[in-house]
Amino acid sequence: MKPRNQTYLYSSVGFIFALLIFWNFYPEEIPVKVEERWKGVCWVGSRNPLQGGELAALNQTGANALSQTPFGWQSDPNLPEIRWDMGNDRRWWGETPLGIQATLDSSSQYQMTNMLKPHLWLRDAWVGEVEMKSEEDWKLWFANYQAFILDYARLAEELKMPLLCIGTELEKTSSREKDWRKVIQEVRKVYTGKLTYAANFTEFEQVKFWDALDYIGVQAYFPLAKGHDPSLSELKSSWQKHLPRVETLVRRFKKPVIFTEIGYCNTLDAAVEPWVWPHERKEIPFSEEVQARCYEAFFQTAWEKEWMAGVFFWKWYPQAHDRQPDFTPQGKQAEKVMQAYFSTR
Repeated sequence: MKPRNQTYLYSSVGFIFALLIFWNFYPEEIPVKVEERWKGVCWVGSRNPLQGGELAALNQTGANALSQTPFGWQSDPNLPEIRWDMGNDRRWWGETPLGIQATLDSSSQYQMTNMLKPHLWLRDAWVGEVEMKSEEDWKLWFANYQAFILDYARLAEELKMPLLCIGTELEKTSSREKDWRKVIQEVRKVYTGKLTYAANFTEFEQVKFWDALDYIGVQAYFPLAKGHDPSLSELKSSWQKHLPRVETLVRRFKKPVIFTEIGYCNTLDAAVEPWVWPHERKEIPFSEEVQARCYEAFFQTAWEKEWMAGVFFWKWYPQAHDRQPDFTPQGKQAEKVMQAYFSTR
């Protein structure tokens, strides 16, 4: 006869093992199911006023949304000064309040909705490197950033834009949860639409304030391949490794997800490091096929998720152009893939 404590141990282990098997075959149901989706692109604000008809080609893809991106400037990632001037004539027309409103009005003719997504721009650094060296500088930075984003929150409210992104890829600032919650609280006082934050794919799991927002926002430049010219099967397999990380947050915060940016260059290495700028892809052969394959992999995996509230592809120009290489799907095989899925679901 086994000792009672040993029998209890065996039965407990067996019970836990049975639970693990149950959870494996019957995973917890995702608590979020979206009905309508943002099928969007990241609109490049034009240098000059729109002439009319610039959104017609985008409308043909089945897109129903676009994001508009005005900029503020920070000269040094370690200094708290932020500059912006909403009425500055030296800015591109498309980034001024007048240009934002005109683009909104033009897109509304095609029943397209808009997200306002202000960015900070650093000339020689990535915005994710913004990090102050003292507590006093952190206070100044957040005071400046709050003033910046509140100006655009008021504009978004005035124009009745339904979605505002309160920050983009500010990876080293987002750990300061208390400061961000204060920013969100102040934005809510002047803006009544939905809110998100665009967390980099290396950052989104560390953000603690998703509960204060309406959407979990992800800059979804996940690496999908280890080499050039990957197969569709390899790309889809990579997505299956990344998506459970997103679903963990969906379960925890019970919020839908928007991929606030995603995109691929038309080069053979597009899936290796999707975030790399075109001018840094030196001597890499062009490949519309790989770019289109990356779009196909997204639509066959992430787009199928019930918690996926929308996507914004980087990027779409007001006028067609022939820059090579580039992220835009315009006039490429990737546009046909986007149209196939946007038009049907």
